[in-house]
Amino acid sequence: MAKILILGVTGSGKGAVARALAQRLGGQVLSVDSMKIYRRMDIGTAKPPMEVRRRLVHHLIDVVEPSESFDVEQYLCLARQAMDTMQSAQVPVIAAGGTALYIKALLHGLFDGPGADEDIRCRLKQRLNEMGSAALHAELARVDPAAAQRIHRNDARRIIRALEVYELTGRPISDWQRQWAAPPRSDWTVIGLRRGKDIESRRINRRVERMIELGLRDEAARLLEEEPPLGPQARAAIGYTEMIDHLQGRVTLDEAIERIKINTRKFAKSQRTWFKTFRPVRWIDVPDGMHVEDLAQTVLDRADHK
Repeated sequence: MAKILILGVTGSGKGAVARALAQRLGGQVLSVDSMKIYRRMDIGTAKPPMEVRRRLVHHLIDVVEPSESFDVEQYLCLARQAMDTMQSAQVPVIAAGGTALYIKALLHGLFDGPGADEDIRCRLKQRLNEMGSAALHAELARVDPAAAQRIHRNDARRIIRALEVYELTGRPISDWQRQWAAPPRSDWTVIGLRRGKDIESRRINRRVERMIELGLRDEAARLLEEEPPLGPQARAAIGYTEMIDHLQGRVTLDEAIERIKINTRKFAKSQRTWFKTFRPVRWIDVPDGMHVEDLAQTVLDRADHK
């Protein structure tokens, strides 16, 4: 069964192309996006409309609440389950997204650090029983803030593993997880969509303006009123953090919109830097104005010529 991964910077059109490909091939779409996993964060993350998702199955969208944390380990686990389901049904997998860490994990897997040390683990479990998971989580926050942000304070198993790795190696588990378990998997065909920087900037600006027209301000206001409140990951999403600043009186609406455009362009620049490290990617230079169906055919042609 085909496994095609389409990557590109935000606003490159990869989602629309993935949907066109999935419809042609009778496949399903696997989202590779760290913000589309949040429920009710629809406009600012550019999720496909519900009527589209009713016609075409999308995986790894609307997975967790905006109050919850979510990390690459959880993503990879759910993605593998979804791919197993698709492949058991002989359904082509069409993955699309721009979250570099998730893409790397799909292609390489994750390297989780050294093996277990039962003495250290036993000692940490004893401390867990005596002090509770919140105290161990606070300790983790001191030695590995990145892991503590991703791991819920009640997730005792993962807290213990992170502290165990730090005690064994003197390195945070978040550092270990930036390494990759293996060379890229050969069963993926990876296609990159690339446009000129000026074209990308214009597309990003139009995309942000469209989000405002669709009601991004009201969506952010509703999320801000929710209980439990937005977690730090969801709150930091581009589009929402700037709009929350506006809603709380720190900037005007026009200033918030301009900041969203600037921050989205900065994010696209960081994506381009990440993608230069990816191997192998079959890059397609997309002319301005190319129709999505024509681009989907170009992607299919490139995927067929390995």
